[in-house]
Amino acid sequence: MSLIIQQPGNSVVTDLGRFRGPRFGLPVNGALDQFSARAANILAGNGDNAPLLEVTALDFRMQATTDLLIAVTGAPLHLTVGGRECQQWEPVSVRAGETVALRRIDGGLRAYVAVHGSVDAPVLLGSCAPDTVVGFGLRLAEGTELKTNRSVPPIRQPYYDLPLFRLGLTRPEFHSTAVVEVTDGPDVEEFGDTASLLYNTEYTVSGRSNHIGLRLGGALPERQTTAEVLSRGVPVGAIEVPSRDELLVLHRGRGVTAGYPVLAVVTSRSLDVLAQARPGHKITFRKTSVPEATAKHRAALRELEALRSTVGTVFSLLGIGNQPGWQQPVPAAGT
Repeated sequence: MSLIIQQPGNSVVTDLGRFRGPRFGLPVNGALDQFSARAANILAGNGDNAPLLEVTALDFRMQATTDLLIAVTGAPLHLTVGGRECQQWEPVSVRAGETVALRRIDGGLRAYVAVHGSVDAPVLLGSCAPDTVVGFGLRLAEGTELKTNRSVPPIRQPYYDLPLFRLGLTRPEFHSTAVVEVTDGPDVEEFGDTASLLYNTEYTVSGRSNHIGLRLGGALPERQTTAEVLSRGVPVGAIEVPSRDELLVLHRGRGVTAGYPVLAVVTSRSLDVLAQARPGHKITFRKTSVPEATAKHRAALRELEALRSTVGTVFSLLGIGNQPGWQQPVPAAGT
């Protein structure tokens, strides 16, 4: 049982991240849009952290050698299975021999493809997430064959071919302009009155952005002191001003230490928004509090747990949940 990659575009196998990595000096990495990645795995009947495919920007195509159940989330795109149009953000049956194609990724930048039972991938410190620093990870190429772990007979609505799954998930919206929420960073006072520029400026995403950090052009706050900043631990989402040319927002591939002052920190929910920002997109920042950011994060986790419960019920009724290895619901962190 396998998937054969026919057109890789820019795609990797990943999971939610290498949470043991930072203690060893490695970035956490993992899916940049964590909400979409979690949702894809839940819709496919997997655990949150099961390996899945992250497809960035370019068209992607693969062929199934066995009957499968998949789910595609993330940025809006044109999804076809065996030439027929299918919906994102819901489980989709794939018959043996059919081709799955993701085309015209629009609005956002990244899409996620989860397969019921997941796929096999090499693991480092408990995670398959790619790490460009140490040269680890599974980047897909034409002809790559991914082993799948479970086959699911085709599931089809017998009446008028109506949609079979209507699971009630609120799908995120993706636009070319986005509002990103941040909390004050530990060094905000070092920027004096210029710190307000962060909230009064529309920034443009640079083409030099990547999984390590987003580079943003626009009016920049200026540090008012000249004292040296010693290297120290920095969080994912830290906003730095490393030069006079651009703002830098550290993402999941960032190094665990840095020596620049941290002006602000992007909230976990807004990190998902930044994961979908394309070069040329416009970003504005809005200040929030830690309690408000925490409440939104927990609300998103509760929504995903509600989805897991619904999917579990539907799959059990269809006989999918009775298969060996079915992923039982697990408590959401922070709820």
